[in-house]
Amino acid sequence: MSIINNALTGSLAAQAALNATSQNVANVMTPGYTRQGVLLTALKPAYSGLSAGSGVEVTALTRFADSYKSQQMWRAASGLGQYQVAQPYLTQLEQVMGDETAGLNSGLDAFFGALNAASVDPTSSPLRQQVITAGEALSQRFNSLNQVLANQRASVQQQRSTAVGQINTLTTDVAVLNKQIAAAYAAGVNASGLIDERDLKIDSLAGLVGVQVVDQADGMRSVSLRSGQPLVAGSLAATLGVSAQVDGSQILSVSFAKENFKLPIKGLGGQLGGLDELERGVLVPTMAAVTDMASQLSALFNGQLAAGFAVDGSPGKPLFIFDASSVTGMLRVDASVSAQDLGFSSDASLPGDSANLKALVALQQTPLAVVSLGTASLGDAVTQLVGKLGMVSQQNQTSLTTAQTVRTQSEDSWASTSSVNQDEEAMNLVQYQQMYKSNMKVIAVANELFDATLAMIG
Repeated sequence: MSIINNALTGSLAAQAALNATSQNVANVMTPGYTRQGVLLTALKPAYSGLSAGSGVEVTALTRFADSYKSQQMWRAASGLGQYQVAQPYLTQLEQVMGDETAGLNSGLDAFFGALNAASVDPTSSPLRQQVITAGEALSQRFNSLNQVLANQRASVQQQRSTAVGQINTLTTDVAVLNKQIAAAYAAGVNASGLIDERDLKIDSLAGLVGVQVVDQADGMRSVSLRSGQPLVAGSLAATLGVSAQVDGSQILSVSFAKENFKLPIKGLGGQLGGLDELERGVLVPTMAAVTDMASQLSALFNGQLAAGFAVDGSPGKPLFIFDASSVTGMLRVDASVSAQDLGFSSDASLPGDSANLKALVALQQTPLAVVSLGTASLGDAVTQLVGKLGMVSQQNQTSLTTAQTVRTQSEDSWASTSSVNQDEEAMNLVQYQQMYKSNMKVIAVANELFDATLAMIG
């Protein structure tokens, strides 16, 4: 009987819908879960005549996903990762360099203040010793800052290597999921759970490096870098590598299908892009500037001391030792130099003369050509360096705030389409329950009619 057949298809469709709804409710707190539903289609009459139709069928399980919104979310993850990874480094560096008591500026002021104090009595041993002590403190500040910069660069490179390892793990996972999803498609099996897992992997991957994602007809997804180098193609995954260079920098490469590509580190996006911008745009130039200032301070001061005379009339000895190859001892005071060896006098026969000492004091305002900063006095160069760093940190913080907002908005946009709405699912439960009960009632009525017909015939 067509009535029973129609009701049977309706009850089966209601069961399928209730099953999808129960799955949604069960996963209401599951990260990355995409809600599902049934697509119902009315069946046409199986025979000619006065027939309304042959019931209903579930033509497909629908996955409520929007590819455009997913792409937006992955782009937002890349931007957030880029600015987020750099901010802790910038904040620490800004605090270290901007410290009023431990920064280079206060060290320079103390050193040249000791020179000024010595001009009161150029032959005074305590005042001369104070200059050496202030020089040691200044050297230590240069070395401490150089150590912080070197440590940050080493940390950046270690973090880059870690990120590369994470990328390789994620691309392998995506390739495996691609294969499983394609097999599920071919067998007609619902692959929604596998797709959700793959989307989460791609989202994590996008936070590490900017990616481009293309859907394939067989359910697979191809993933590549912004510059076009492949990361995942079907069930094949590329392998990223990082290698150290003689100058202390690192080079990235990608191996895919027995081919090797050298990657341009610039413009990668995600954490890799943020680490590159931090290293090349901040740490390396700052290290060069600090090294240049220490070198020129040592050369200028030692040169001026050599032009003067010590208390005993001998030529002044150099105070500073500069060693660019040493991180912790880049600038230090020569331990063999005594207070009496400082060439403050411009006349060997006049130990109390302070002409050369005044020339030493004037070095604070001598123009220097500092790498990445241009021409500036020693004090101004430090101020410009701190100001430049503060500006970069502020710009990154602003970009980070914007990236966080964009990420939140993209997540909300994705959730509006794909996440589970408990109120909506509660309504679906009631509606599909009523649909099931109604169809079962139709079957009961059909049975009564059939029994009545049999009774009449009998």
